[in-house]
This record gives sequence, structure tokens and C-alpha cells, in this order.
Amino acid sequence: MFNLLITITIIFSLLLAWILIQQAARKYAANHPELGPVKEEGLGCGKTCGCKKGSCDQKN
Repeated sequence: MFNLLITITIIFSLLLAWILIQQAARKYAANHPELGPVKEEGLGCGKTCGCKKGSCDQKN
């Protein structure tokens, strides 16, 4: 039972840490627009647009 509680605590802590890191990265990007747009994980060319060999057609 003790191992289960430790495991739950570790998983919850990792999830919370990941959320806080994402928020910090978004806030940093908002405060420093000269660095370009924020690139979220799982988005962009090669992930969802079906591009081949690094070329991606973006609709404006």
C-alpha cells in the first residue's frame, strides 16, 4: 500500500512539474517576442500536416 501511495505521489508531482514548465515557457516566450513564435510539442511540420521531406504547405 505504501508503494502505491509513493507511486501516485511521484506521478502527480511529475504531471504538475510538466504543467508548470509549460506555463513558464509560454510566459517567457510572451515576454520575449524577438525569439519568434512558440513551438508547442506535437505541432508543426512533420507532425500533423502530412508533409514530406521537411516541406510543409501552410495555408494563410
